[in-house]
Formats: sequence, C-alpha cells, structure tokens
Amino acid sequence: MSCDDVVEQFYGVYLLYCMNPKYKGRTYIGYTVDPNRRIKQHNKGKQAGGAWRTNNHGPWEMVLIVHGFPNDISALRFEWAWQHPDRSRRLRHVSSKSRTEKVYDYCLRVLSEMLRVGPWKRLPLTVRWLNQDYCRDLKAVPPLHMPMSYGPVVSAKVVSADKASDPESTLPLCLFCHDAVSDASSLSCVTPGCPLIAHIICLAQHFSQPGQLLPVEGNCPSCKSSMLWGDLVRKKKGCYSNLRAAPDPISIIDSP
Repeated sequence: MSCDDVVEQFYGVYLLYCMNPKYKGRTYIGYTVDPNRRIKQHNKGKQAGGAWRTNNHGPWEMVLIVHGFPNDISALRFEWAWQHPDRSRRLRHVSSKSRTEKVYDYCLRVLSEMLRVGPWKRLPLTVRWLNQDYCRDLKAVPPLHMPMSYGPVVSAKVVSADKASDPESTLPLCLFCHDAVSDASSLSCVTPGCPLIAHIICLAQHFSQPGQLLPVEGNCPSCKSSMLWGDLVRKKKGCYSNLRAAPDPISIIDSP
C-alpha cells in the first residue's frame, strides 16, 4: 500500500537536479499542481509538456518541493523570485553565487532566505524533501510554523458532489499539463480550425526562451504555425472573433 502523503488543492514550487553525467549538477526551478506528473513531463521532453531548459538534458530528479501556497498566483511569484533572486526586491540582501559555490547549494541558500522574508514567511508552507539523498540543512532555519517533511506526495483535487454529478461541468483539458482549463485561464491558437487549448501559464512556458520575462513568439504545438504571443493575447480579448474556419488554414500573424 502506498504511504505517499495526499495533499488537496496542491500548489507547489519544486527543485530539479540533473542526473545526466554530461550535465550533472544543473538545476531547474518550476511550479506545478501535480509533482508526479510534472517530473514525467520533464523527463519525456518538451514534446510531452516539459520545459525548454530541461529538454534533452535528463534524466532529472525532483529532490525538493515547497507547497502550501493559497493559490497559483502566490506559488508563481515564489517561483519567479527563486529563479531570479538578483532581480527580486525582497532578496536584495542575498549575496550572489560565488565562483566556488555549487548551483545546487546556491538554490538552497536562496530558498532558506526566502522562507524568512515577507510575504512568504507568513504562509503555511511545507518544505518537503522528495529524495533524502539530496537533503541538506538549510542555511537559515525556517519559521517554526513551516514543517520539514520527507517522502513522496500526491496531489488531490477537491470536487464537490454537485460538480461530480453534472456532466456539463466537464471542462476541456490543457494540452500541456492535462488539467481542466476554464475559459478565463485559457488561450487558443489564432489559426482558424486549430484545436489548441492550453493554460496561459503553460503556453507561456512553451513559448519562453532563456532570459525572457515574457514570451515573444513560438510555434503552435498543435498546428505548428508560427505566431506572436501578442496575437494570442489579442485573440483572447476578442480581436479575432469574426474569423471563421477555412478548408485550408490561413495565416493571420500579420493581422492588425
């Protein structure tokens, strides 16, 4: 019988460690609502929904995850600050990585400082070591209300009885993370007839390149058309609502 801890309404920010001898020691920080599915995506590659930075560099090991965020926005802000401590105004006191410091140790040092500054120090977070072989003592002790846990975790969604019995409540699934996606949090391709539906965050990660704050352009994972991120956002706002599907999809990248 599985002894994995089950956590409902899971929002987590994780740390990956590269096991590939050629790239061993590299790390990756990301956000997820399902850590077990997410690590599989990273190891299967970008085509399976993994990140651009981890593609073809695996296998990866998810060694640590911080969870207990109240919502995805809170978790994503934590993710960004952990990825960019030199650009976060809350982490200006954290010294830069030294030449002799390993990237993995630097990530843990930044994390230990993040847990002790606002707004994160007030959240009911849990620091969980998924692989104890990589467990380290954090440089700064987390607040007393933040437990340190060990072992696997399983995310579980809370579904009300009304929604579970209502077939019309079924929402489309995101192409990348395969979670239900509401209209408010979805993006679709600008090419007429393309079936793409994805979370804004998932598609942004697919389009993003290293060093970019916001995605600029990319190829649709469904129809392979090249498009600008701005066009996707404009369609979301209804700028292309008068388009109709055509037998042969046409490019509307240059549409005003």
